[in-house]
Amino acid sequence: MPKTEPFQRYHDRYEVWFLKHRTAYISELLALRKFIPLEGKGIEVGVGSGRFASPLGIPIGIDPSPAMLKYASERGIKIAEATAENLPFLENCFDYALIVTTICFVDSPSEMLKEVYRVLKQGGRVVIGFIDKESVIGQDYLKHQYESVFYREATFFSANEIAQYLLNTGFSISDWAQTLAHSLNETKDVEPLQHGYGQCAFVAVSAVKRG
Repeated sequence: MPKTEPFQRYHDRYEVWFLKHRTAYISELLALRKFIPLEGKGIEVGVGSGRFASPLGIPIGIDPSPAMLKYASERGIKIAEATAENLPFLENCFDYALIVTTICFVDSPSEMLKEVYRVLKQGGRVVIGFIDKESVIGQDYLKHQYESVFYREATFFSANEIAQYLLNTGFSISDWAQTLAHSLNETKDVEPLQHGYGQCAFVAVSAVKRG
């Protein structure tokens, strides 16, 4: 079952996080912006409240939480209530897909990526943003996981694990980027984007659908 209960119950707390940690949020947006195509039809899988889709210009989003979708709709996103493992779209209909932290909450990352692969056009791109569990901050998240109403049910992954999921699905990895080298409380300014992974908490990976 999708882990929607915390997002249904604490949707207002979720929204406050972005205001409280604005510089970290913008740092994440910039990391993802690097890989989002400027043209084409895009979708965010696990759109939540639209905090990423809206500023990144992604017009469509799915999520299993009605409370979160209400925010996304108010931010101008065309929404659909659905799970990541069962996307309500035809094959080969999107040029790119964004997935931000959603992979931590789905029942099956492999089934989600199979669905994303299915709905992407040939040469389409998937961009995944996630907390690297092997980073210093990732380890801190794991240490305090059960103190968070959102992350207590999450499954964190390393960059190498995410890469393996992508490769197993048939994607070809194009590039990596990372940001947030400091803890949230220490992140006072928007952080510069770094190449690769391994030094920072938030990692973005871009991969392409090959035949």
